[in-house]
Amino acid sequence: MSQQYVAAIPTIWYWLWAVPIGLGLIFTWRYQRDKCRLSNGLWFSATLYSFLAVLAMSILGTENRILIIVSVGLFVIVLMVIGLVFLLQAFLLLWNAWLVWRREQHTLANMLTLWLGLAILLLPWVNRLAGRFLPAQVDEFLVILVNLGVFYLAFWFYNYLTMLVVYQFNHPRWRQDFIIVLGAGLLNGDQVSPLLRQRIDRGLAFYHKQHQKTGHPVKLIFSGGQGADETVPEGQAMLAYALTQGLSAADGLAEKRSTSAFENLKFSQAIIQASGIARPRVIFVTNNYHTFRAGMIARQVGLAADGIGSRTAGFFLPNAVLREYLAIFVRNRKWHAVALVLMILLSGLLVWLPTLGA
Repeated sequence: MSQQYVAAIPTIWYWLWAVPIGLGLIFTWRYQRDKCRLSNGLWFSATLYSFLAVLAMSILGTENRILIIVSVGLFVIVLMVIGLVFLLQAFLLLWNAWLVWRREQHTLANMLTLWLGLAILLLPWVNRLAGRFLPAQVDEFLVILVNLGVFYLAFWFYNYLTMLVVYQFNHPRWRQDFIIVLGAGLLNGDQVSPLLRQRIDRGLAFYHKQHQKTGHPVKLIFSGGQGADETVPEGQAMLAYALTQGLSAADGLAEKRSTSAFENLKFSQAIIQASGIARPRVIFVTNNYHTFRAGMIARQVGLAADGIGSRTAGFFLPNAVLREYLAIFVRNRKWHAVALVLMILLSGLLVWLPTLGA
């Protein structure tokens, strides 16, 4: 940018950069203290959008026509892409549901994109149908309440998705004492599934890289009990697979009692405490879509551990992310119940308060 364009920027706009910088510092401080707080997403979004706003004002202030035209063009393209995705969201969800139906088991958890896509398509028709049979005020009340509910769910989903993406940039130091690999279901009762194999391989990659980088000793804990349709505990099958992939027998441990992510981390924590290492450094490995919620569970059991994620097939991600969001949403059901009551009261006030004034 030439000196004449820099000079054209009002001085006050330089001071406006203090807003995104200040918000960014607050986000960084909060994130370093606890990476798995949903409220961090609010600070990240505030930082991002204030940065974009100040950047836009600064670009306009340069009076550089080429720079302004290019920036506006890029902005319009981004808006068009977002708008197109928004318009086609129901069809994209249904297309994903079809892919999952062809490649995965036909369970309720694997059909979330199907139900969501149908809900988006049918909701306007349901609203019209309800308007024909319900009294006008009742229909207006329900329309306002549903719209508030949809906005509330979408707002917190965006916030969750923001933190899930940010969490993927977590890069633990190569000085770990333990790596916990969270279990998943076995195939044919005793075989490591492709999804579980990716978790193990991710943990082994970190294990080998740490040995190469620092030589600091690290043990892998493979955590998973035996399900009703399994002939061996998941932890045992995982350890057996890892040994065939170059893991030293002295560096592998199997936790064989857990039946959930909560127990994976709780029982693995007991193994870590029994090691006698003072202030051990710990990370856990799971699929990328599960890292954020697993981090929340780790804090819940009192385990100071961050997570790293293994790759997940693209077609499976939408359902998996929705499932994780619902699980986190349920964790905070008391707060959401309060929000629902407030939305009901607000909807009632917006509908019936004008009539009282009349």
